[in-house]
Amino acid sequence: MIRLENISKQNSHRILFIEASAALNRGEKVGLVGPNGAGKTTLFRMITGSEQPDEGQVAVEKNVSIGYFNQDVGEMSGRSAVAEVMNGAGPVSDVAAELAELESAMADPDRADDMDAIIERYGEVQARFEELGGYELEGRAREVLAGLSFTQEMMDGDVGKLSGGWKMRVALGRILLMKPDAMLLDEPSNHLDLESLIWLEQFLRAYEGGLLMTSHDREFMNRIVNKIIEIDAGSLTSYSGDYEFYEQQRALNEKQQQAQFERQQAMLAKEIKFIERFKARASHASQVQSRVKKLEKIDRVEPPKRRQVVAFDFPPAPRSGEDVVALKNVQKTYGSRTIYDGLDFMIRRRERWCVMGINGAGKSTLLKLVTGTTDPDAGNVTIGASVKLGYFAQHAMDLLDGDQTIFETLESNFPQAGQGSLRALAGCFGFSGDDVEKRCRVLSGGEKARLVMAIMLYDPPNFLVLDEPTNHLDLDTKEMLIKALSAYEGTMLFVSHDRHFLAALSNRVLELTPEGIHQYGGGYTEYVARTGQEAPGLHA
Repeated sequence: MIRLENISKQNSHRILFIEASAALNRGEKVGLVGPNGAGKTTLFRMITGSEQPDEGQVAVEKNVSIGYFNQDVGEMSGRSAVAEVMNGAGPVSDVAAELAELESAMADPDRADDMDAIIERYGEVQARFEELGGYELEGRAREVLAGLSFTQEMMDGDVGKLSGGWKMRVALGRILLMKPDAMLLDEPSNHLDLESLIWLEQFLRAYEGGLLMTSHDREFMNRIVNKIIEIDAGSLTSYSGDYEFYEQQRALNEKQQQAQFERQQAMLAKEIKFIERFKARASHASQVQSRVKKLEKIDRVEPPKRRQVVAFDFPPAPRSGEDVVALKNVQKTYGSRTIYDGLDFMIRRRERWCVMGINGAGKSTLLKLVTGTTDPDAGNVTIGASVKLGYFAQHAMDLLDGDQTIFETLESNFPQAGQGSLRALAGCFGFSGDDVEKRCRVLSGGEKARLVMAIMLYDPPNFLVLDEPTNHLDLDTKEMLIKALSAYEGTMLFVSHDRHFLAALSNRVLELTPEGIHQYGGGYTEYVARTGQEAPGLHA
């Protein structure tokens, strides 16, 4: 359906692809993986024709429709979310727009004189709308938006009033409703809560077209894809199977290549030793010559290319008292909405609580109450003895000084630390060499998240409160963070929609539901086993 044939591509001084080839066939669901900056978005842009390869060609079969979702959603305003989603569905969306205009004209007393013409036109347009399946389309558009956690009110409200994250969901909904022959999804799992993520997973599994997607959520990718295309050092390598199979296969290939490289190196060393030893002896001249010729003809085995993933080791955090936080009879309301009414909750040392709940259940509010960022309307929040708090909030990234470089930011936070240890810290979080001279204003969301985390973890607190810490992190950085936090000896309270992160790090679950608040001993995996659901908003 889509073929990339011997493509080469260079962006300014960076070579992204060298004679690389791959294909997306009908019905295949493919995960596109590779380190940040490897060229994943460029590949999508070449398939859609908005960029051209320098050499080679991108061949798309005739009449194949392509839907492309990326993080750059553009301007949206003046229409409802439903109308915006239907807008991607071709001619029917124009008819729907005219129908809406005629409906408002019919309700306009100033246009009473034109009413006969308006009603006649309305009948024609309505017939055309029906013929194009417009009414089913609106139902489907609402279904998609409901799956992405929109309320009826949000569906019918002006899309321009929504936050950036919700506009992303509208843009994603537009592609899903379109059901093209091939879907290209660049990070569709960003900005989604767990319920929406699970709904999207089911939607994509049932989708019959070809799918090529990137995602920093390994669990999400694992459950959808049946093939992986890896971008590595300019080449495209395809693996049949899910993400887990790809990881195992890649590790096995590396191991085999390393063994082959070592065997060849040993053989070369032996031959070179023989040549060196006997090259001056006339009696061995012909043997030496034949061995020199043999060495010249040998195809050299390269050692495997290793991705640089730096491990981060926590310095040990000071020990806190046994009772870390106590909430007693806490009440919290926002306007007419009661979030908490008489909440009692205790966190003890070395407990790792993950907080589960649908949008608006009060997850972030709980974290704000615990960190003192917001006060309860009634009741008490008491922090225990010797508790040193670290809080990763969604807005923490907005507080970085845009004019400072990464290194200056670290220096201003830790004026006593030596240059060497700050460079080592930066390196652990993926900022090596000249990267530390980048100004904060040019950093991507992922880079900002890594910098905020580096500041928080350098002099570690014994109580970590994390609100969606993995939102902008790539797979490798996420893996590094999970390893580091697994070895962390302090206490944790966190919200995350990443099931791999939840399963790896929680040992307690606090579930917020409209029926009440439930506490579960055991982590996320046990919670799923006990409740039969992966998130509170879903019922198996």
